[in-house]
This record gives sequence, structure tokens and C-alpha cells, in this order.
Amino acid sequence: MPRFLTLIRIDEKNAPADGPSPELMERMGKLLEEITKAGVMLDTAGLTPTADGSRVTWEGGQLSVTDGPFTETKEVIGGYSISQCKDKAEAIEWTKRFLSLHEDYWTITAEVRQIAED
Repeated sequence: MPRFLTLIRIDEKNAPADGPSPELMERMGKLLEEITKAGVMLDTAGLTPTADGSRVTWEGGQLSVTDGPFTETKEVIGGYSISQCKDKAEAIEWTKRFLSLHEDYWTITAEVRQIAED
């Protein structure tokens, strides 16, 4: 069965300062339990803010390291999941269910991509 990487993109400047509400965390927990029991979820996690991150760039034969926050970036990866689904349509359905759990004040984009297998 193919595996899919879902990248959860958020606007850090407009995300709730306190993070997800307790009610959202409860809804997420229930969905993650369901998706795990279905044998679909392989791994998932949220990521720390860009202020805690670094970017390593290779350009013109030179390496550079830039520490966050990355103020020029509007949309950042806030989390990810790796799932094993029968097809892309199933991966998208699980993603839609996850995004629909969020309150209306969230703005989230999820990118679903199949992992290239040898």
C-alpha cells in the first residue's frame, strides 16, 4: 500500500498564541485513535515554532545556516503525518477530516504527497 506525507501548513502570526484549544486536542485525539486503529497512521507530530528552528542552505557551492524565526515566511510547516492508505483519495479524506476538526479562526493548508517508493 502506498504511503503519504501530509504537511500541515499554518500562518504562525495568525495562529492562536496558546496553541490548540483543549477541545480541539480532544477531537484530534479521538481522530488519531480512529486512524491508528484503522491501520492507516504510521507517524504524526506537531513541530516547534520557527523561532526554534534553523535553515541549512546549499547555494553556489557554499553552506549557510540561518536561525529562526523566519519573518519573511508567511506559511510554515506546523506538523506532519505519514499514513499508509489504499490511494491518494483515502489520504485526502483523512486529511479533510483532520482539518475539519479545527475552529473557524484557524487557517490551515495541508499538502498531501505520495512517498516515492523504490
